[in-house]
Amino acid sequence: MRKPKVAFICVHNSCRSQMAEALGKHFAGDVFESYSAGTETKPQINQDAVRLIKAIYGIDMEATQTSKLLNDIPEVDILIKMGCNVVCPFLPNQHEEDWGLDDPSGKSDAAFKLIIDQIESNVKALAEKIKNNTIVLQ
Repeated sequence: MRKPKVAFICVHNSCRSQMAEALGKHFAGDVFESYSAGTETKPQINQDAVRLIKAIYGIDMEATQTSKLLNDIPEVDILIKMGCNVVCPFLPNQHEEDWGLDDPSGKSDAAFKLIIDQIESNVKALAEKIKNNTIVLQ
């Protein structure tokens, strides 16, 4: 059985969705494939996100990820909206969740770490739901 493809999306694909892609690959790469994208891109990934993910997990997001548009990623099975606070982008999918996470951009390291902890917890919970077949995919 193939691993489901999961897209983490937000408007700019520069912070929360990028961290989710990195943590998805790190904690659940054996369960699902992780992608991130947005309706707009930024020239670089949020530097606070890059710094903190590297410090906490040893993951260099700039070495493995770039800001991508929705049409730059493959068709996905599971769509995770990070919490857009506007009309979220849409991608066809079989299962959708809105994690409703605040954007920590421009905030303190403590605010970032709260969001990072929530993303880690949510990624691990998503992996468990997939492993336990509580998310039904075709």
